[in-house]
Amino acid sequence: MVQYFLDGYERGETPNPCLMCNRQIRWTFLLNHALALGAEFMATGHYVRRKTGDDGQIELLRAVDHSKDQSYVLHVLKQEQLAHALFPVGEYPKPEIRRIAADFGLPTASRADSQDLCFLAGEDYRNFLQRNAAEMLKPGKIETAEGKVIGEHNGLANYTIGQRKGLGVASPVPLYVMTKRAASNTLIVGEAHELGSTELTVRDVNWLNGEAPSEPFRADVKTRYTAKEVPALVSPLNGDQASVKFDAPVRDATAGQAAVFYQGELMLGGGIIVQ
Repeated sequence: MVQYFLDGYERGETPNPCLMCNRQIRWTFLLNHALALGAEFMATGHYVRRKTGDDGQIELLRAVDHSKDQSYVLHVLKQEQLAHALFPVGEYPKPEIRRIAADFGLPTASRADSQDLCFLAGEDYRNFLQRNAAEMLKPGKIETAEGKVIGEHNGLANYTIGQRKGLGVASPVPLYVMTKRAASNTLIVGEAHELGSTELTVRDVNWLNGEAPSEPFRADVKTRYTAKEVPALVSPLNGDQASVKFDAPVRDATAGQAAVFYQGELMLGGGIIVQ
């Protein structure tokens, strides 16, 4: 997962290692180990609901507590993995889970929530990169979309799409990070009205039911774990890719994060944003 994290930043992306952890470690290595020991199911604390549909396919639904829903990071699962999966906390609001944990005297009952990457152990990711891949933090040009050089950045990995503060550029109007071009080590900035994507492509798409839809379909699309779902037209493409066309520009779509597709409470699948 660490290498996935480093490789993503080297490409100018903002990677989400939790997606690969669920795919490769929790739901491949750990699940296979549990099955080898004779277990029939593996239960995790993800806030999501599991349901068997009328066609026998296993579905994933958003958690009862939408504020804690984790279906976004589980879009990588396949039917053969879901057949052995249990998500007991997804049917309850988080305060109720804390109450149950307290009744059983569990120390996690009052433990603070955390969304930090486990291998960072609370450390700022920039410090982690400085120690493990300092070459990714080399300075480069800050340019406008028209190619005008207006400053110098201190390493693309230090910036995120939509960032306004900390650019170090004097400007009469607020400027925001629009794009990170890893090939030329260039940071592209622009004004607020220039932000937003109306269309993007995703790779490594996983469809929860195992089959790509034969036609474009309407869905609500979530482009970050903490983002709101927004309406879009999703068109499956060849080679496990899909095109997403939003009804209105989306400001937080970032290469390396996932775009996950929903219809109501049902999560259909998703993939990694490439543009």
